[in-house]
Amino acid sequence: MGSESEDELVIRLVVERLMQAHPQLAAGLVKAAVATAYEELRYARVRTYLPVLMERRARDLLFFDELPPSS
Repeated sequence: MGSESEDELVIRLVVERLMQAHPQLAAGLVKAAVATAYEELRYARVRTYLPVLMERRARDLLFFDELPPSS
């Protein structure tokens, strides 16, 4: 009882990596981006790359606002 599922562990590790890499970001914002990334990718058949794909997608979500406006 109380043990994390594999997906919960992956989510926690991705949040921790992003928080380490970007300490200026609010934890709630990072958690929300990772949760969104997980929801988008949770049914992937090949789960080997799930952590890296989640991290990339969450990064895209977090830094979308920093992109310059397109002309």
